[in-house]
Amino acid sequence: MNLRRRTLMIALAAGVACLAAQAARAADKIAMVGKSSGNGFFIAAHQGALEAAKALGVDIVLASPAKATAEGQIEVINTLIAQNVKAIMVSANDPDALVPVLKKAMARGIKVVSFDSAVRKDGRLVHLAPSSNALIGQKLVALTADAIGNSGEIAVLSATAQATNQNLWIAEMKKALAQPGAQGLKLVGVVYGDDQTDKSYREAQGLLKSHPKLKAIVAPTTVGVAAAAKAVQDEKKVGQVFVTGLGLPSEMAGHVRSGAVKSFAIWNPIDLGYAAVYIAHGLVTGKATVGEGARIGVGRVGTVTLDANNEAVMAEPFTYDAGNVDKFAKFF
Repeated sequence: MNLRRRTLMIALAAGVACLAAQAARAADKIAMVGKSSGNGFFIAAHQGALEAAKALGVDIVLASPAKATAEGQIEVINTLIAQNVKAIMVSANDPDALVPVLKKAMARGIKVVSFDSAVRKDGRLVHLAPSSNALIGQKLVALTADAIGNSGEIAVLSATAQATNQNLWIAEMKKALAQPGAQGLKLVGVVYGDDQTDKSYREAQGLLKSHPKLKAIVAPTTVGVAAAAKAVQDEKKVGQVFVTGLGLPSEMAGHVRSGAVKSFAIWNPIDLGYAAVYIAHGLVTGKATVGEGARIGVGRVGTVTLDANNEAVMAEPFTYDAGNVDKFAKFF
């Protein structure tokens, strides 16, 4: 064999090896779809996803729409299907609207996991809830009572009207408000900021103007709770109206110091993103199975157990206040 031919064969072999390596990387790629780009919660979730991906040796991409709409997520998911990713993890802006495109993904062998905000059961294999709906609803009422006592007008500033998780949490809030000891707390309105800072801010201002006796705004969304706290400060209502809900310590520390927020809660979004990747990877590799009672290992977070709807709960919400918020603000 002459030198030129040998060199050509070596080059061809190298090219085939390169293509094989690229195919292997594509085969290992899994995607995380947040509700919207720039949302601090999903930026933190992506940190956890990257940590898990590194531990598992897979590639991961964060692909979120510019705005928190089902249409935007559908467009993103169609792009991911075309890229032939092996798994898609999604926090749904609408539980029903995403089902057809996710069924399309599953028909092509793509494993679908919803996390944070659920997709309808027939549109995914597993749902990972950050906490149980009942515990979150009860926590939101407890935080409200801690801020204003057991009586007074309160209002809810939610994300989108179709958001699965917020709607379930609000329903559980209403159950908790009907219990003895909480009946003095009167829910006077529920508004939606669509997980957009500007709209959430305007909706919070609207609540302050429409309900002059309002004592608390409860926002079960990281975007909404920060926007509501700013509105209370700007309207000079600190001490008259308190804000609480589900927020990120890094975004809420200043509002706690201002007095607009006494306490708030959140699970660790880093752990949530981390655990979601472990579940998706387990489904891709066949190490995880679905079905009531099935246990799935999620790395350093531990183990989750599926119920009859193939849903799992990660952890209880954790309370942040002046005593600990600055410590956690350094992490997320």
